[in-house]
Amino acid sequence: MEDKKSNIISIVTVIFLIIVIVIARVFLRFSRSFFLITGAAVAAIFAVIVLYFIRRHLRHRRRVMETRLVSEGKELRIEYSFLRKVAGLPTKFRYKEVEEATDNWKLLIGKGASACVFKGIMKDGTVVAVKRIEHEEERGEKEFRSEIAAIASVQHVNLVRLLGYCVHNSLRFLVYEFIPNGSLANWIFSRSGRTNGVSGCASGCLSWRLRSAVALDVAKALAYLHNDCRSKVLHLDVKPENILLDENHRAIVSDFGLSKLMTRDQSRVLTTLRGTKGYLAPEWLLELGVTEKSDVFSFGMVLLEIIGGRRNVTVIDTGGAGDRSKRKFQYFPKIVMEKMKAGRIMEVVDQRLLDHGGIDEKEVRKMVHVALWCIQEKVRRRPSMVEVVKWLEGRAAVEEPPETQMIVVDLLSIDDDDDGVGGEGQDGNKRKRPRVVARVASQLNGCLGTNSLSSSKSFSYSMSIISPR
Repeated sequence: MEDKKSNIISIVTVIFLIIVIVIARVFLRFSRSFFLITGAAVAAIFAVIVLYFIRRHLRHRRRVMETRLVSEGKELRIEYSFLRKVAGLPTKFRYKEVEEATDNWKLLIGKGASACVFKGIMKDGTVVAVKRIEHEEERGEKEFRSEIAAIASVQHVNLVRLLGYCVHNSLRFLVYEFIPNGSLANWIFSRSGRTNGVSGCASGCLSWRLRSAVALDVAKALAYLHNDCRSKVLHLDVKPENILLDENHRAIVSDFGLSKLMTRDQSRVLTTLRGTKGYLAPEWLLELGVTEKSDVFSFGMVLLEIIGGRRNVTVIDTGGAGDRSKRKFQYFPKIVMEKMKAGRIMEVVDQRLLDHGGIDEKEVRKMVHVALWCIQEKVRRRPSMVEVVKWLEGRAAVEEPPETQMIVVDLLSIDDDDDGVGGEGQDGNKRKRPRVVARVASQLNGCLGTNSLSSSKSFSYSMSIISPR
């Protein structure tokens, strides 16, 4: 537009000067004034013509340079994009791309306490799962950064792959590969009656062979995070809902919103208590800090759920509806320990699997032993995930685990127990908290020492922010 305007001005200027010469010739004839005006006008016309050609030359050079820079920039972007894909680094997407891929957020495939997940298809045909973080801005930003920091640079067949991310105003989005078979929870807890040819049981019920394979996949993923990354990655939210199954029922560990990075010289990490009741290690419940052994505890709890096809922590309402004084916790790990001592280990296996048959009791015993080693209250007794992988693969024998006090039962019960019994109600429950916490802490290697009272004071707050299932 500017070039066109300059050309018009040049032409108008030349025409005006020529008209001035003609008018001067008519009125001044061949006088001295006429020659002065004519000379000045011709010089001005010549200058305008020279400037026009100089400008045209410079404009041509500029266009050639711009074309070359655009070409080189395009090549650099292609090369950069290629290198990012080769390195597995996430791509930054525009909000409009993500919105169009999800068809304006129409297909909701999952919803949790902190995010919604939508299915989408990118322009290149890639099927994705878009996680929209829905916390308030500060907490959402923290979760967004934690997830990217933990998963962006890791590469493992059993870890979900982060394809990209998007930031739009206060909203945060993470774009993952789409895993077609949903979460493990749908395959071990569901009671649907439809038949599934792959699993050999009703839909939502994995066969024993596939459950063993899933357990090994998850163990390998956690062992990789704990041992093979530059900084240890603590997942801190290992549960069936965060374990996805691909088209071949291979386990994919996902959701790193609570994860923490831990340097090799750190012994533990202090972090806010957030997670799901039933999977949190005792030392985290008591705010003593977390380590990779906290993930080991969570894995052991998940392994028991895989074996039994039931939740580890269930509440039985023995009274009327809404009567909290009649609510009792049923703790599956304690049942497993009792059945193992009584020599009736097969009674803890998912009844649907027993009905289907073909389960080796030795395999069940091995899996139960591994799980009970993982959920030891004392951190130093728990194995590393590398040891767990060796046990599950059969490369090392698993000894019978020591009997544990199952102190998590006490930690869970003080939050809901006996609201109105014996005239104490909540006041009695509050008075019981410090005693229970102090007793539990003393069993955890005496970790608290003289600080047990201060930890017990913060315990009620900690229990109040544990996310419900």
